[in-house]
Order: sequence, then C-alpha cells, then structure tokens
Amino acid sequence: MSFDSLSAFVSMGGHGLYVWMAYGVTLVVLLTNLVWPARVRAGFVRAEKRVQSRQAERKTEKEAS
Repeated sequence: MSFDSLSAFVSMGGHGLYVWMAYGVTLVVLLTNLVWPARVRAGFVRAEKRVQSRQAERKTEKEAS
C-alpha cells in the first residue's frame, strides 16, 4: 500500500485513529512488560539486602555477648 502524502499515511484511509491507538496500546504493554519486572526485582533485592544486613547485625551482637 502506498500513500500520496504524510497526512494520507497518518489517516490510513479513515482508519488511522484505530491503527495508531492499536500501535500505542501495544507499545505501552511491551514497555510495561519490560519495566515492571525490573522494578519489582530491584525492590526485592533491596528488601533482601536489608534482611541480610539485619541478620548479620544480630549475629555479631550474639557473638559479642
């Protein structure tokens, strides 16, 4: 399919809104699938580091007693 101008490409024969919204929703879903797990993992790693730090502090307190 060829288009005569950029505006014809954007309008896609009257279906442009649907087409570009579909692309937009797809892009949002793909980006969410990339970003969300990375953020959840980073939060989990931070929480685990805090837990390990507290456990190490308790261990040194017991050894000092």
